[in-house]
Amino acid sequence: MTSIEEIILRNDVRGMRHLAPHLPADYATRAAQFILDRRKRVMIATGFYILSAGVIETDGPPGAVAIGNALDQLGYEVTYVTDEHCVEAIRLIADDSHEIVEFPIATHHESAAFANETLASRTPDVLISIERCGISADGIYRNMRAADITQFTARIDHLFDQHPHSVGIGDGGNEIGMGNLKAVIEETEGLPDIPTVTTTTQLMCAAVSNWGGYGLVAALSALSKKNLLPTVEQENEWIKKLVAAGAVDGFTGEVKLYVDGFTPEENSRCLQSLQAYLNEQGL
Repeated sequence: MTSIEEIILRNDVRGMRHLAPHLPADYATRAAQFILDRRKRVMIATGFYILSAGVIETDGPPGAVAIGNALDQLGYEVTYVTDEHCVEAIRLIADDSHEIVEFPIATHHESAAFANETLASRTPDVLISIERCGISADGIYRNMRAADITQFTARIDHLFDQHPHSVGIGDGGNEIGMGNLKAVIEETEGLPDIPTVTTTTQLMCAAVSNWGGYGLVAALSALSKKNLLPTVEQENEWIKKLVAAGAVDGFTGEVKLYVDGFTPEENSRCLQSLQAYLNEQGL
């Protein structure tokens, strides 16, 4: 049987396949079990600023909401955390019952204090980051083109630095969690020369971060014996809402219904394959 990891790494154009051998073969299932072992409050971070467009991209929020909806069905209290550039986008597609925390774009000292207060007041059992830019060793936040996006990026890393239980999902090497494989990323052609240093307890890589989020939901589904995946129609509706609100394709910076350069038809194949995977298991 094809594995979840194989499905979410299909059509990899960035080099995530080179990172996969440095993770456990069943990293999606391990991340899912890690979350299931830590109930019942989860905080999910997302939102990646696209410098050329001045707005967020379509990759990240759909995967975050898919995870949040799945964990909601499993009895978790779900909170999203993002910054001013993504908060309205999350509000458009997230369940109204789920809290959204707007993390300020501020200094390190102010950000550390805000993170401490946020964790103390909400006491999450586990943190999840999906397609959220992580800080580099020199204190700069960089996109895949190595451009500095620090002034547009809240230092949500502080939440993960202060919490012992976390999962990171990324597709490029500069996202929160990819610090786990910093040395490998630096040596891999096509990946950032200056990757993030922010680590997570568990790490998932995928060809597209949304696909990694869906892979995590598929693993949660298999472990809980309940199909928690969104439909293709639901995913398409999320993307339409995001684009209508100004979100762009992360590859081109254009306002269109693409995710990381993939057309709606190409993008939907991941969910279709994950649904087939669960169907083979009787779910």
